[in-house]
This record gives sequence, C-alpha cells and structure tokens, in this order.
Amino acid sequence: MTAATRITVRVPLSIRRPPGWKTVVTPICDDCNGAITTRAEPALMKALARAFRYQRLLDEGRYASITEMAEAEKVERGYLGTLLRLTLLAPDIVESIMDGRQPKRVDLPWLLDPFPLGWAGQRHAIAPR
Repeated sequence: MTAATRITVRVPLSIRRPPGWKTVVTPICDDCNGAITTRAEPALMKALARAFRYQRLLDEGRYASITEMAEAEKVERGYLGTLLRLTLLAPDIVESIMDGRQPKRVDLPWLLDPFPLGWAGQRHAIAPR
C-alpha cells in the first residue's frame, strides 16, 4: 500500500457580517430628561422611505409614469408598483413601523402582499390575533 496523499483545495471567499439592527432614539417629551430607543426593522424603514420618495418623484412630475421611473431608477416596474402601494398605508400604521411597534408578523414580505385600501381594513388586518 502507498501512503495517503494530501490535497489542499483553496476557495477564495469573503465573509461579510450581516447588517445589524438600527437604533432610532427619539425624545419622550420636551421637559423630560430621558429618551427611549426603538428597534425599527431596517428593511421596512428602507422600503417605506423608497416608496414615499418614488411617490414624491411622481407628484413633482419628474416622471410621467411608473414605467418611465422604473427604467430611470433601474427597478422592476412590478416591484416599483408594489412599493408605491405602501404610501397608501394608514398614517398610524406607518408611525408604528417607524417606531418598531408593529406586530412581529408584519415584516416586508407581509406588507408587500396585497392589503385593504381602507385604513379601517388595514388596522383590522394588522391587529394582533
């Protein structure tokens, strides 16, 4: 028998740390001397920010249509339309997402699914069960 030979395989790779939670610090009140920290989900905040930015671009007339904007922003038209739906969320729901107070099941995939257009229906759909 022959002695075992050793083979070394090298695979070039880089290890990246996933982004962590962002902490938003908001004041409790003007005359209080403390602040509370919130744990808003970065993916939700980013999606809401993009949605409202895209809506503002449409409102300002920078783009004539969603298709034109999707081409200019290099985003799929369907995804852009889905994001724009987030601007129809009730203000208190948007505020709870920005504060990190939304129910745990409310994540980005859940929000990108169709939801009721009426604010009362949205509140009912988002309510904890």
